[in-house]
Amino acid sequence: MPLANRYLLMRHGHSQANAAGLIVSDPVRGVAGYGLSARGEAQLAACIDAWQGPAPDAIYHSDFMRTTQTAQRLADHFGLALTPHPGLRERHFAALEGKDDGHYAEVWARDARDPAHRHAGVESVAQVAARLTAVIDELERRHADQTLLLVSHGDPLQILLTALEGRPLGEHRDRPPLAPASLTPLSRH
Repeated sequence: MPLANRYLLMRHGHSQANAAGLIVSDPVRGVAGYGLSARGEAQLAACIDAWQGPAPDAIYHSDFMRTTQTAQRLADHFGLALTPHPGLRERHFAALEGKDDGHYAEVWARDARDPAHRHAGVESVAQVAARLTAVIDELERRHADQTLLLVSHGDPLQILLTALEGRPLGEHRDRPPLAPASLTPLSRH
């Protein structure tokens, strides 16, 4: 189905959780802490300085601190208000919360075999895809012919792109990883 709006997807800048090598996916920890690192601030400044996309008409973001800080810098630059959206939150890694980010590889290997798996209580790829596509569906109902910037997290955005391309969800890690503070236009289908 063709999209009525233009979407720019942005992964947050390098975060304190990235710097510490920790999984921070629970809103209890991620909304109140683990904002951008100094490296993330620099990445974001470089992204804004070299902005190549159209100016957004609205900004929606995950309410985690790292995405809120990313979105706030963009909102300040473009003179826009922010709209937090819990549908754009990080993929929840449940029992792996607070553990070393080396555990991602094990989850992603399971994802490739079964996108519905819930090993260690992790939010499944299928659940993340449904959650993120529901955000797009909602925004399609609320807006028309606008450029909407969505600031979220690496895993959810890769899963969303995979779902919208109609590819098997277990292949979401076959995509090149979205770099921190990178901008990815969502093409109209």
